[in-house]
Amino acid sequence: MVGQSPGEGRAVLLQPFVHQVGGHTSMLTYDEHTICKPLVSQELSFYESLPLAMRQFTPQYKGIVSVHLKKDSLGNLTLIASPSLGQPDSAGGNILLWSSKTQCVPLCALSSCPGKMLLRTDLQYHTDSLLEDANGKQAERKSYNPWGLHCHRQHLNRMSSKHNENKLHQFLLLENVVSKCSYPCILDLKMGTRQHGDDASEEKKARHIKKCEQSTSASLGVRICGMQVYQADTGHFLCRDKYFGRKLSPEGFRQTLRQFLCTGNQLRTELLEPIILRLKALLAVIRKQSSYRFYSSSLLIIYDGQEHKTHGTNPFRVDVRMIDFAHTTFKGSKSNPSSTLYDGPDHGYIFGMENLIKILQSLSEGK
Repeated sequence: MVGQSPGEGRAVLLQPFVHQVGGHTSMLTYDEHTICKPLVSQELSFYESLPLAMRQFTPQYKGIVSVHLKKDSLGNLTLIASPSLGQPDSAGGNILLWSSKTQCVPLCALSSCPGKMLLRTDLQYHTDSLLEDANGKQAERKSYNPWGLHCHRQHLNRMSSKHNENKLHQFLLLENVVSKCSYPCILDLKMGTRQHGDDASEEKKARHIKKCEQSTSASLGVRICGMQVYQADTGHFLCRDKYFGRKLSPEGFRQTLRQFLCTGNQLRTELLEPIILRLKALLAVIRKQSSYRFYSSSLLIIYDGQEHKTHGTNPFRVDVRMIDFAHTTFKGSKSNPSSTLYDGPDHGYIFGMENLIKILQSLSEGK
């Protein structure tokens, strides 16, 4: 951010993104339609050279923002974003202004949740009463997935231990792909038979290969690494994390896909056809992307848990989006010009897509 120090300009207090169901990077809410995440040059390179055919299947890239860490007198850590000069603001410059009264989720509150115990259970989660809206009012009471808070807490700890408050960090601004949903039901799928990037150390490579071999990544080319499903009968989200997904057999994977489409009262069979059609459309695009390898990327399947909700004449039915491109490689990538060059499409990714479609088709046939 040229010529500006932290605190100048329009500051935005970044909140944890409460609908983050997977990954390890902290996803933060910038405004209603925009999230942000720490910038990785390889991911930025992907978004800057994104093939036109893929744009409907990825979040819209909205620019870069500078972020700095702030600590209050009680030791609570917050992240403050200041739009970079020359970068496009999200929502056409209509940036949310936060008053000093607006509460962030303090680190001490997050620390009171025993991380692994909380994350490894699949029972309902409690409302985080600290989240407020822009007017300082209590947000509507819902249950939240704890995974994003876990990632946020770890991220704040890393930043505070490594950097002083004045250091500026670059974050990517991306479309919030669930902003149209009242109750976002999200399935986060790690795609492909290989998860390590070309830059992985031998130790990391071995670790990822073992995870793939011991999970459905090897047998199906896809594994579950996060899920939340709104349960209309209880008013809570049912949550699953990556540890749950790693232990699933192919049959367990199939049963969890079915569970993802069950909102407590009924199986949402009407969603199967639109999901399958969108997956087939994405598969056709992936088959044409020569040299791309989407290592460690995820595929989100999204629908609104509020049944029969319509937005005017266009009911929001389902969405499918690719996310997380920090290890994606392709010919001509600016961030990684000397990386291994691959020919043809990503066959590991295609294998996973084909199996996913087959399983969903079997569910639609009542098998």
